[in-house]
Amino acid sequence: MKFLFVHQNFPGQYLHLLRYLVGQKAHELLFLTEANQNQINGVRKVTYRLHRAAAPETHQDVREFEGSAIRAEAVALAARSFHQLGFEPDIIIGHHGWGELLNLRDLWPKAPMLGYFEFFYHTDGYDVGFDPEFPMEPARLPSIRAKNLVNFLALNLGGHGQTPTRFQHETYPDWARRQITVLPEGADLELCVPDPAARTRPFALKDIAVAPGEKLVTYVVRGLEPYRGFHVMMRALPRLLRERPDARVILVGQDQVHYGMRPAQGTWREQLTAELAGRLDMSRIHFPGRIEYADYRRLLQRSDAHVYLTYPFVASWSLREALASGCAIVASDTEPVREFVAHGQTGLLTRFPDPDALATTVLELLDDAALSRRLRANARRYAERNLGMGRHIAAFESLIGSLTGTERIAPAERARRSSIG
Repeated sequence: MKFLFVHQNFPGQYLHLLRYLVGQKAHELLFLTEANQNQINGVRKVTYRLHRAAAPETHQDVREFEGSAIRAEAVALAARSFHQLGFEPDIIIGHHGWGELLNLRDLWPKAPMLGYFEFFYHTDGYDVGFDPEFPMEPARLPSIRAKNLVNFLALNLGGHGQTPTRFQHETYPDWARRQITVLPEGADLELCVPDPAARTRPFALKDIAVAPGEKLVTYVVRGLEPYRGFHVMMRALPRLLRERPDARVILVGQDQVHYGMRPAQGTWREQLTAELAGRLDMSRIHFPGRIEYADYRRLLQRSDAHVYLTYPFVASWSLREALASGCAIVASDTEPVREFVAHGQTGLLTRFPDPDALATTVLELLDDAALSRRLRANARRYAERNLGMGRHIAAFESLIGSLTGTERIAPAERARRSSIG
């Protein structure tokens, strides 16, 4: 088959699917993306370039959509070069979030399209207005509704969609859900594995040293921001560190805002550190910034309590990988998390936003070795039953087969792959 993949950051969500398809040695794989250094042998990467950004004078409510229209135009321009050479994809697969797929239907009107639908925005009931500390001003609500412009256009392209969780699927209107399949994402169970001996030896990350006898509390996000509960985590630290003098905390993430409001000035880390000045033992709080993936996996293996917090929004890949790594998880009692974490079974859930409740729950976990062992074992067991990459690939291939009319993999083979990592 001839596949056309589209994602601004190659390989995006498609790393494991691409590796599987390359291994079949039976497909032509073309990937359209912005320039980056990533490569996969057997995948032909074609880059596109934006000729400009959205104009500052564009109305704020549609500035984001203008950026998507500019991106859609750039993608179609790059695609036209290999369209003119006769490339006819059997299927187009890509992420709808940035508008990249919007104009490709004009080039290949009959090609099946499988688009990733990540989130349908609402002015209430989900992330907007969830945190009482950051109420939404009525004047900003039109810009929230306008975020769905690409969603609406994508839903009318005549293709099919996929989304990884029931929560994300349910954010879409009833009429839209019929054309979106819940296709769960997995975790690499061979890379993300528990290491029970990790807490018996010294741990080092950049200039951070953790002794075997110390308790390590971990928190990992892309950006240190309220959407992922950074303010709640920081406000839980004074009590946590006071009651556990043997505890050390590593907070991984960059001083960036990917979702939600930006601080009035500086960064959220600077703002929260200033707010808590004199109450934090900064010698035991560490901000390593962005870290290598291998170090991130070692960090999860060493963790004594791993904190994952989020608004009712898209769950991070790190939650799946923490489960696969056998972490003892303390997470926010929010809908996207409850899809993965059952309280008292695969982790502990805590009220959001409530720093004291978070501190209480983390302290409970650090104090109870038997509870920690049980949660770790159950987390890994959950991952093996639900997050195996073979299961994810088999579901993906079955959906592709139904859209293209090609033969699906044999049931016995699909069952075998569903049982592997």
